[in-house]
Amino acid sequence: MKRLAMQDLLNWKSSEDRKPLILKGARQVGKTWLMKEFGKKYYDNYVYFNFDEEDDLKSIFQTNKNPFRIIELLSMISGEPIKPGNTLIILDEIQECPEALNSLKYFKERANEYHIVVAGSLLGTLLAQPKSYPVGMVQILNIYPLSFEEFLCAIDENLYIYYKDIDKNQRIEEFFHNRLLEVYDYYLIIGGMPECVYSWLRYKDPAKIDQIQHALIEIYENDFSKYNGKVNSGRILMVFRSIVTQLAKPNEKFMYGAVREGARARDFEEAIEWLVSAGLIVRVYNVSKIEHPLNAFNKLDQFKLFLFDTGLLKHMSGLDNKAILLKDNYQFKGPFTENYVLQQLRRHFESKIHYYSSKNQEIDFILQNGIDIIPIEVKAGEDKSAASFKNFISKYQSKVAIRFSKRGYRTDGSITNIPLYLIEKTKEFIE
Repeated sequence: MKRLAMQDLLNWKSSEDRKPLILKGARQVGKTWLMKEFGKKYYDNYVYFNFDEEDDLKSIFQTNKNPFRIIELLSMISGEPIKPGNTLIILDEIQECPEALNSLKYFKERANEYHIVVAGSLLGTLLAQPKSYPVGMVQILNIYPLSFEEFLCAIDENLYIYYKDIDKNQRIEEFFHNRLLEVYDYYLIIGGMPECVYSWLRYKDPAKIDQIQHALIEIYENDFSKYNGKVNSGRILMVFRSIVTQLAKPNEKFMYGAVREGARARDFEEAIEWLVSAGLIVRVYNVSKIEHPLNAFNKLDQFKLFLFDTGLLKHMSGLDNKAILLKDNYQFKGPFTENYVLQQLRRHFESKIHYYSSKNQEIDFILQNGIDIIPIEVKAGEDKSAASFKNFISKYQSKVAIRFSKRGYRTDGSITNIPLYLIEKTKEFIE
């Protein structure tokens, strides 16, 4: 399957100021496959080491700080010469050996000619502690589930070719518009987890997708107690299982009392931080002002939590596939679509995404692109913009405003309607 992150890896390989690379992302999003495929395609060879499978590997890093000595030993173990620039060194499940993670600074300082990429399960929870890794000596690349574009490329290559050629202001023929909306519905059901996509390609069996999604959620929940450190695993589980309920509420704002009656912020703050660091949930803050920079105006006590993969959210909510495919108007449709939109936008914009809510008004998302502040309205169907959205645009004199919906690409005054299947082209459409 084509992964957009491959280009990021190629950019890293050719960078003059390259540092050891850490792949960060939730479990099972394809980090190991990506590292191996990268080594296979773009290096003479690669050597792969897994600290979870080969426990004795830890001793190499525990007893040595000299990067050249470490290379010698790794070469002996792999049975292959490790050549600077020609061999990709892959260290997987590196969370099992903190000394190996720390050794990356020695490679940066003394042996940066060697190309090293590492990854690990729930590595984000470790990286959230600055003292646990060499800050400033490594580069971090976030890996996400397959985006809609990657999903489309995997299941319909001809339609993907058409999709890639869609330009700003181009008329999209009704036939292709309907076909792309059909693939969008499939994506909502299957999601972007590589195992789910691969299963659909091979078997076309929705029941198998459900089984895989169920197994993945069980893996994540089992991880809560295995890797939680000092954080109460029961509270992590309670927050994780409350996501569907939180999003189903009228305003979607996270309420501690919805996790447990009478609960307060101090009871669950660490659990939320753990889940965010693990890459399993995405936190979106409300902002007090519509001004650049948005991060300066975060209301830290007002936020929404979304799941990192819409397919898994569909499974956790118990949403039936028929409701999606038959276009039923179910109550969860709005937040479910918002989760999808957020999942697609995250990879393409460096700044964090926010939302705006006051007593009289709510804007689904607020996006910062450079110094421009862009309000976003999400529609699950073909609905036109609400009056409140238009009033917001007028009040703040927004240069660009976006509505994501099932309507075709069009401009309605100051509002640009972008079809839900074209979200990943947002940046090129607004510039």
